Amino acid sequence: MNHEQPAFQVITGKFIESVLNSSRRDIIDIVKKCYLVHHQGKTENPSSYFLHFRDKPEARIIALPAAINHAPDMLVSGIKWISSYPRNIENNLQRASAVILLNDYETGYPFACLEASQISAARTAASAVLATDYLWPLAKHAKTLAIIGGGVISRTILSYYKDDGWEFDQVIIHDLSKEHLHSFVNSTEIQALYPVSAESDLATALQADIVMLATTAGEPYILAKDTFSAQQLVLNISLRDLSPSIIECSNNIFDDVEHCMKANTSPHLAEQKFGHREFVTGTLAEIINGEKQLDPSKPTIFSPFGLGVLDLSLAMFINQKSNCSTEQHIIPDFFPETKRWNDEKVSHA
Repeated sequence: MNHEQPAFQVITGKFIESVLNSSRRDIIDIVKKCYLVHHQGKTENPSSYFLHFRDKPEARIIALPAAINHAPDMLVSGIKWISSYPRNIENNLQRASAVILLNDYETGYPFACLEASQISAARTAASAVLATDYLWPLAKHAKTLAIIGGGVISRTILSYYKDDGWEFDQVIIHDLSKEHLHSFVNSTEIQALYPVSAESDLATALQADIVMLATTAGEPYILAKDTFSAQQLVLNISLRDLSPSIIECSNNIFDDVEHCMKANTSPHLAEQKFGHREFVTGTLAEIINGEKQLDPSKPTIFSPFGLGVLDLSLAMFINQKSNCSTEQHIIPDFFPETKRWNDEKVSHA
């Protein structure tokens, strides 16, 4: 960073989209590296902060501050400010919108603002695919993938599966909304990734080898403890679909245990109900490192609360791409005078 005159740039959604769409395999690798760095204690990832509204309790805006102190190319602090307004979909608006601010690690000066809803979706998708790579016993193949909730996150995860080389004999989608179900199945973009068919019966969908939960559910609706069988993999992306009894009898893998034990997620509800964390198996980083093993007699649930350090890692990757492009949007004079004292000599002529 130029300490004489800090620069500030805005990185637009259009540029970010082009980088993300051409870098999915790289992004999975970035997410893996970030999980391992976080596991090594080279990050700061405090609790997320939630802004709620009395007149619209379903909506929230979340602040995720974080910092990474790993290597010269990954020294950064910053924050993601992401809104979740589920009722947006009633007006054909995406549920989530977000921005990320990146701060210079040495001085604290912000140096970039990025549109972040795509970054958030990308790191969520990459973490889901990375988890499948390590938690599913067969290499990049499963008979059936079931998607519960047909939205942007589900579409994004499918694109990451495709670029990661995954093959599925069948992909099915279940959604409470017939309109959303129809739109998902009839999306040319989605069908180009994998042939997807509708499944109206939730119980049938939940029997798939890999079940991906990506809904807007606020409380558990999948209740029976024997819903899932041994070695099924459940990607608990939306975090609140499963009853505590299902959590208790499964392998439970997290991105970060402490972060997921809050905000009435399914694991948090299990902790409150049973008064312990004996159902915790470990983190994905521990699985990657071979520090923890799965019990093959149980289904496995991956619950990623979402770490701010992942957002920063991807934002830095995009910022570096922007610095090498001709599409930079530098905001001149964004900062006022940054010197504490004006050290120019005063003429007494």
